[in-house]
Amino acid sequence: QVQLVESGGALVQAGRSLRLSCIASGSISNIRTWGWFRQGPEDSREMVATITRLGGATNYIDSVKGRFSISRDNAKNTVYLQMNSLTPEDTSVYYCAAGRDLTAAMDYWGKGTLVTVSS
Repeated sequence: QVQLVESGGALVQAGRSLRLSCIASGSISNIRTWGWFRQGPEDSREMVATITRLGGATNYIDSVKGRFSISRDNAKNTVYLQMNSLTPEDTSVYYCAAGRDLTAAMDYWGKGTLVTVSS
């Protein structure tokens, strides 16, 4: 089992930046991919960014490319999402996730942190 705890969500103005953090605990060695997702319409979850735990390969949804950056600190078992040039369309609950393979299919989820961007 892996436990994930997000932090860093806040109310910010459009154009500002925010950094989310996710601290992981438990069977970290089984994890191959970290991800950040956000709540979409009708209870869906949209993949925002993923990063492989060992190699650090990243993947982003088109709407955040050039604005968001995912990173990880393996020594601290922490994953970050740096979000720049935020827009009201980025308003959502953001979830940290962990997967045991190299796809975006995640096995473990945090409880989420709310990001609200005002215009």
